[in-house]
Amino acid sequence: MYFVPAWASIDEMGYAMSRLEIDSDPCDGGRNINEIGNGQRSNKSLTNLDHEISLNTKLKSRPHDRLAQVIPGKREYAVSTVKMLAGREGNYSGRGRFSAADRCHMLGRYLPVNGPWLIDQMTSRAYVSQFSADGSLFVAGFQGSHIRIYNVEKGWKVQKNILAKSLRWTVTDTSLSPDQRYLVYASMSPIVHIVDIGSSATESLANITDIHDGLDFSADDDGGYSFGIFSVKFSTDGRELVAGSSDDSIYVYDLEANKLSLRISAHASDVNTVCFADESGHLIYSGSDDNLCKVWDRRCFIARGKPAGVLMGHLEGITFLDSRGDGRYLITNGKDQTIKLWDIRKMASNATCNLGLRNYEWDYRWMDYPPQARDLKHPGDQSVATYRGHSVLRTLIRCYFSPAYSTGQKYIYTGSHDSCIYVYDLVTGDQVAVLKHHKSPVRDCSWHPYYPMLVSSSWDGDIVKWEFPGNGEAPIPAVKKRSWRRQFD
Repeated sequence: MYFVPAWASIDEMGYAMSRLEIDSDPCDGGRNINEIGNGQRSNKSLTNLDHEISLNTKLKSRPHDRLAQVIPGKREYAVSTVKMLAGREGNYSGRGRFSAADRCHMLGRYLPVNGPWLIDQMTSRAYVSQFSADGSLFVAGFQGSHIRIYNVEKGWKVQKNILAKSLRWTVTDTSLSPDQRYLVYASMSPIVHIVDIGSSATESLANITDIHDGLDFSADDDGGYSFGIFSVKFSTDGRELVAGSSDDSIYVYDLEANKLSLRISAHASDVNTVCFADESGHLIYSGSDDNLCKVWDRRCFIARGKPAGVLMGHLEGITFLDSRGDGRYLITNGKDQTIKLWDIRKMASNATCNLGLRNYEWDYRWMDYPPQARDLKHPGDQSVATYRGHSVLRTLIRCYFSPAYSTGQKYIYTGSHDSCIYVYDLVTGDQVAVLKHHKSPVRDCSWHPYYPMLVSSSWDGDIVKWEFPGNGEAPIPAVKKRSWRRQFD
């Protein structure tokens, strides 16, 4: 027996392509959450991920043998929630509780697909939206200079409304410090601003109600607005910032010393995305419009600007990357309309950007992706897997691993130019959910670290949340009446 929500076939709103087994009947051939429905196609390029990460992911979301065993020597592909709970109460595992893998097996089957429910609606494009590490706060950045921090645990009340200082074009990125005391925000400027968000004032006006200190990432010989920052991230210990810029460089800023500590001329084009690979802070990942992802090890710079390795495979520029947090795996979103999964142990010592592979004229800012390019493959592709179905056009659309706590990182999710949010199964490559609501590109989205809740932000100005099972309120009607007119196309 399977439960399929009544709203599942409504195109104008969210729907799931997963069916959730909720009773104790035997599973039917292992379809469960990876089953494709509602007319959506499977990801044909990835049918069986034969790699260490596949086993690792399964181990993180596989129930205990005694909970999954049907008869000796035979396991169920998916164990129902009722069986899991009964097994825990009967202490079948001998532990008297669920393990982390048991928990992920249960929670990972309930995707945040109900809704959506409106959180906020602004008159300018939403560029950034992220939960804090503990899920208590949510940050959204808009093109119209506003950055809003919502208190999730207090009914999404606006805790801080920041008016960005010296904004150039848009808020390109934000990052919360690990202790959730400070927020940094960047725009198309070498100055990154940092704000203490713990102050009592809700309205944060630069140097009036709050201090917005400017951190200068430019070198002494740079002009005032010589480049812009596309990406900025705190280190796990909160002592450093890493940034990627339009001058093809990576920057590291030492917050304790209050000065720039490292600049690497890293790529042959814009560095759209950077992050620390893990808690150590030694490894840095970067992705660029030169189509390459590079790995930098600060412990062993042999020559200035030389990476530890290069990952080739994208045919167009990289818009975003997300680390799995283990210093080994990462995913990247590319303008070639794909997400790629990487194992840095497969990286090369050197590579070229292979711009000669393109035999067509194309600009992602205003053109559709050429049909003849969709079947092209990089001859030196080093990626572990490729995921297709979403679209990456007009803006630097972001992708992520699903949370470790509730899903064991068994999914990958992304915004899309076609106004949807896509969720892929990491191992099979299947699209397990597509969420529909927005009327403009979804640049960013964020999955709550502990609960089945996902929040998406779009150029239509809407910030909405998707949940399982929902909060009991009526979701947003399919046809919305807006009291304002969009300022941007």
